[in-house]
Amino acid sequence: MYDRFPCVEVGSADECLTGWAQIGAHLCERIASRGRLVVECYPGVNLAEVEQGLRAAIPGARFVNTAGLLRSPREIAAMLEPVLGDDPVFGRMNSIEIADFLDPAKLAAAQKRCSEAKDAAVVIFGTGASLVCPAPDLLVYADLARWEIQMRQRRNEIGNLGANNLEETPSLKYKRSFFVDWRAADRLKMRLFDRIDLLLDTNVPDQPKAISGEVFRRSLRAVVRRPFRVVPFFDPGPWGGHWMERVCGVPAGDAPNHAWCFDCVPEENSLLLGFGAQRVQIPSIDLVLAHPLELLGEDVVARFGTEFPVRFDFLDTVGGGNLSLQVHPLTSFIREQFGMDYTQDESYYMLDAEPGACVYLGLKEGVDKDAMLRDLHRAQEEDFDFPAEQYVNRFPAKKHDHFLIPAGTVHCSGKDSMVLEISATPYIFTFKLWDWGRVGLDGRPRPIHLQYGERNIQWNRTTEWVQKSLINRVEPTASGEGWREERTGLHELEFIETRRHWFTGTVPHHTRGTVHVLNLIEGDAAVVESPAGAFAPFVVHYAETFIVPAAVGAYTIRPCTPNPKRELGTIQARVRV
Repeated sequence: MYDRFPCVEVGSADECLTGWAQIGAHLCERIASRGRLVVECYPGVNLAEVEQGLRAAIPGARFVNTAGLLRSPREIAAMLEPVLGDDPVFGRMNSIEIADFLDPAKLAAAQKRCSEAKDAAVVIFGTGASLVCPAPDLLVYADLARWEIQMRQRRNEIGNLGANNLEETPSLKYKRSFFVDWRAADRLKMRLFDRIDLLLDTNVPDQPKAISGEVFRRSLRAVVRRPFRVVPFFDPGPWGGHWMERVCGVPAGDAPNHAWCFDCVPEENSLLLGFGAQRVQIPSIDLVLAHPLELLGEDVVARFGTEFPVRFDFLDTVGGGNLSLQVHPLTSFIREQFGMDYTQDESYYMLDAEPGACVYLGLKEGVDKDAMLRDLHRAQEEDFDFPAEQYVNRFPAKKHDHFLIPAGTVHCSGKDSMVLEISATPYIFTFKLWDWGRVGLDGRPRPIHLQYGERNIQWNRTTEWVQKSLINRVEPTASGEGWREERTGLHELEFIETRRHWFTGTVPHHTRGTVHVLNLIEGDAAVVESPAGAFAPFVVHYAETFIVPAAVGAYTIRPCTPNPKRELGTIQARVRV
């Protein structure tokens, strides 16, 4: 029953334009014969397709492609060097803007040409088009989901903004996108939300869809006042398993395994907006950027800004292998080294576990720090297997166990586990210590970051402390007719609070001004409802993650089937305020 393509119904079919012919005719009518049309494009949008579609629709128009206004790749690389450095994974957060990619002289010349052209329509398209013509007759925003961008990068169809790096490894293209391209584009997008006349979905090649800016903004306002799901995506990995193929309906033949599912990472996932039979896909970060207060709540925005700080994802090792042994940076380290304001505190909630499943967590009592580091370095430099169980605790894991992992704690999930990872969002900052002698799916050694990891390991988090502080810290907190609530963590060092509810009846909830993220961890299906009828009943299925915006306020969750034979369960996460 797991829905891999959840959709939020927001309008009717006649509000959605489909195909270049229909979209082009609409634009041609709007700008007449001498108008100024700006098509601002997210990095990764196929500019050749956009140009071809618009030239056919607006014959006689003059076209300006912003790709010709960029600084040289060498200049851009020099500008980004302090941010990207030479690490294969990590860079620094920054304040680079799309304008910084453009050559000032070329930009000024293009602005002059556009302002002086009086005898024909002018179409300016590409990343930064809105900077060439800040006050157009019509502003189109061509958007693209980050997952689709990554797929195009892996197929070597696109490189990065202003770079001749089509053949570069996908991981390096992703790194540059994560630290530079996407953040610069999002800063510009935020300033354009209220001005967009037409939102263009370019995710499916040669099958564009479009909605008016008014409908786009109305849709975001509707989504942020009801429970919803983002579109999950699945990816293989060297340790991946097969549980998600069985439970989530992921095609088993499209990859050797499925290791990851980003089930709720709004910075990376997308939203499907439903218009009758039509679907318009937008990056879910659009919702975060456009409506942070309604989505996150005032206290969360005051602390994290326009960032969605809670992440739910799946780690599938059923029939696979151990995750890499790893540690996450301390808050002070991630701030000083990478410019991030908060770190990846996390937890492993066991959705399922085969016999023999385990979690590696914390260090053994009396661990010899020097010997452990010496063996970790030797494992990277020689043909030597790091003796993990000599230094790291290995705890048995069963379904519904909850392991808490504050930053600085050595950890990894073992094979034959299905983990719901509940964590803070900056997931890219994982320092691998040992990867069990494996290579990646591309046949190359996976990056190990001992130089960072050894500076963040908390050596006092040993067996006794881990057992007392980090494993199944279940405390009953409330109950009512047909339901009970438990606190399961997270640790006091972490900013996320989790509550588990077991129920056969109706459970009352209230956001109290902060966003909630939940997953149905037990039971086939449940219904989320508004006591005041503020939104339509929302059905969730087993293992589905869903978001309840702060603006929702009161809501209830009950079984779909009255008087179920066994209890259903949800796990709920929120920011401590």
